[in-house]
Amino acid sequence: MDLKQLNAFIAIADLRSFSAAAAKTGLSQPSLSRVIKQLETDMGVVLVDRYHRPLHLTEAGAFFYDKISAILTEIDTVTSMTQRLSAPSAALNIGFVPSVLYGLLPEVIAALKQSNPDIEVNLKDISSYQQMDALKHGEIDVGFGRFAHQDPWIQQILLRHERYVVALPKAHPLAHVREQRLIDLANNRLILYHQTHLPVAKTLVTSNKTSRTSTAATFTTDAKSSAAHAIPNSEHSLINEPITEPLLHLFAQYGISPFMTTTVSDLQVALGLVAAGEGITLVPASLQTVRTEQISYQRLIHENVTSPIYLHTLKDFVHPKIPDLLSAIYQVYEQRGITYRQQKFTSMP
Repeated sequence: MDLKQLNAFIAIADLRSFSAAAAKTGLSQPSLSRVIKQLETDMGVVLVDRYHRPLHLTEAGAFFYDKISAILTEIDTVTSMTQRLSAPSAALNIGFVPSVLYGLLPEVIAALKQSNPDIEVNLKDISSYQQMDALKHGEIDVGFGRFAHQDPWIQQILLRHERYVVALPKAHPLAHVREQRLIDLANNRLILYHQTHLPVAKTLVTSNKTSRTSTAATFTTDAKSSAAHAIPNSEHSLINEPITEPLLHLFAQYGISPFMTTTVSDLQVALGLVAAGEGITLVPASLQTVRTEQISYQRLIHENVTSPIYLHTLKDFVHPKIPDLLSAIYQVYEQRGITYRQQKFTSMP
């Protein structure tokens, strides 16, 4: 058994076609067939059911595919990490989620370049979840994200917690209320925009059947809408599926279920809908300079309604410029008077 055989098998399993797999692997179709037949002979197991179209894996083949895919992914990751360890890139490739770009990231990059005039920095807009694979494949060296991840290849440090603020249309009755409560916001359409969800435990939610959810392009209005209610203790119930959408999770922590929600593709679309008067949303405080002509941003009284900012990189390879990046982050925090606890990655000097 060798990598050529395994990669050929993975290609067939993914594409369910010998001709398509041959094109992907660069082998002729007869050569590919011989490689797979030799793998099956070596193992003494039939992996591919060749009598159906499209091709199917046998039960043994499906089991082998599931296990060997993870192993090959690890081999690719180790190979990429070894290459980078041997010859680190001179450039620092940074992944970020859009909400961080509206915050202090531009100041951090400016401070980094001031202390390292010759450094080359490449920025890539990429979701927190996608940053994990991007780190493993060498697309980025470090990432700024909003979510904690459990991955054996990745290490994270918490930089700080950023308070959420509520974004309301300027014409909204609560637009000038300086301190907002979630319970007072629950009768509005809440616009959801997170593409990454929380890995949280089971959450208490309401069984109230009047709560409704609409999706991305559906913006109906119910003239008979009634106020959402905090969930009385007697009505608390555990459900099998946890609430993992971050904004809904914040409301659920206070036993509140928003009356109506709309899900959109990203934060900019959410703020566009708020500006158009289609609902409200919660955003990290660093975004309260966006669309200020149409949107009123107000403080939430709940101190634990926050969005964390994480910095993550590989466990076994820390780019040589990451210590300088961390120094620049903490320099900006000190200049801004932001409370933080200084940390460093385990492989840093």
